[in-house]
Amino acid sequence: MTASQKSGSKLAVGLDVGTTKICAIVGKEERGKITILAVGVSPSAGLRKGVVVDADLAVSSIQRAIRDASEKAGRPIRSAYVGIAGGHIKGFSGSGAIAIKNREVRLDDVERLMDAAGAVYVPVERDILHVIPAGFRLDGLNGITDPIGMQGELLEANVHIVTGSVASVRNLIACCTRAGVDVLDILLEPLASAEAVLGETERNKGTVLVDIGGGTTDMALYRDGVLRHTAVLAIGGDHLTNDIAVGLGVTAGEAEKIKKAYGCASPGMVDSHESLSAVIDLGGGEAKTLKIPLRHLSEIIRARCEEFLGLVRKEVVGVPFALSKAAVVLTGGTSLLRGIGELAGEIFGTPVKIGIPEGVTDGGLVRSPIYATGVGLVRYGLSRYYHDHADFEAAGVFERMRKWVNGFFR
Repeated sequence: MTASQKSGSKLAVGLDVGTTKICAIVGKEERGKITILAVGVSPSAGLRKGVVVDADLAVSSIQRAIRDASEKAGRPIRSAYVGIAGGHIKGFSGSGAIAIKNREVRLDDVERLMDAAGAVYVPVERDILHVIPAGFRLDGLNGITDPIGMQGELLEANVHIVTGSVASVRNLIACCTRAGVDVLDILLEPLASAEAVLGETERNKGTVLVDIGGGTTDMALYRDGVLRHTAVLAIGGDHLTNDIAVGLGVTAGEAEKIKKAYGCASPGMVDSHESLSAVIDLGGGEAKTLKIPLRHLSEIIRARCEEFLGLVRKEVVGVPFALSKAAVVLTGGTSLLRGIGELAGEIFGTPVKIGIPEGVTDGGLVRSPIYATGVGLVRYGLSRYYHDHADFEAAGVFERMRKWVNGFFR
């Protein structure tokens, strides 16, 4: 038994390996309350659109974030719950059924049902990451969210199955291992973000969570308290930066600074007479200063934001879902962009809010949408703490990814 178990507290580390930043968050749960102890951040290198493309650079970035969090928390970090995203992630619906033989439904029955529902063909280069319950049916009775304790003969379930590229998953795990971090479990990043920013009411009434990162835009759609759809789009905040760099003729570094300082996704919110000064490197040690109208900058940003928010809307429309009655929650670094909430409201035609981690004591450490994924990983890890710390030596991460019913079955 660890010291934390003896004292009644649990510790977990969430590791968000993103395209623009690596974030390690240390959290503790004691007497039912979660406290964030430390946040370690490092610029990301070696990743493109959520996928490892240079292992050495990725390992160094992970090590810096882990070291930062460890020093701030005053304790070593040896394991973590890791988020995964990237264009290789694919989700689809499935179903399964098992015989109960007219007795009470037990937890092991639900686990057996999830195994049956997840026994689907996937190409050899892909692996099943999650099999998530999306509603149960017992002897033809629909709308059951928790069948445990009920009696019947035939238990059925609709599920949402998430798959990923075997190579991408293994490369991510290998980089974490080389950085000195054991991967206790892997969680799809928009699901982690939802753990941090969505309450039960939002999941029940219908909510589209849109996590706009640097390299990808991830989404998760909830209705009636369960996950209905996921998608990862290979477009994000870095595309805004590139558009600004090309449109204004500045470097990528300068474009990123301009985006954060002056960017706005709604040109109508910008004074048409306002401008900014940007230094353009002409090469050979020469430079010149340009005056750039902020309205022009905003128009560049709006065009790209309309593109990726439109792609998200297209994903949602493709699912049986009453978008007009739903809410949209934006999170991730790009959700800090001024005017993006207003633009999203126009595109989705429904209320939009910015999702900030809730339900934790943090001393102001994580009160920003950029930490939603990391905080969600901590919350998930704490809910899995005793199970995973007992089983880690006995089963590999790929086996556990096939076996666990998930923190989403309540």
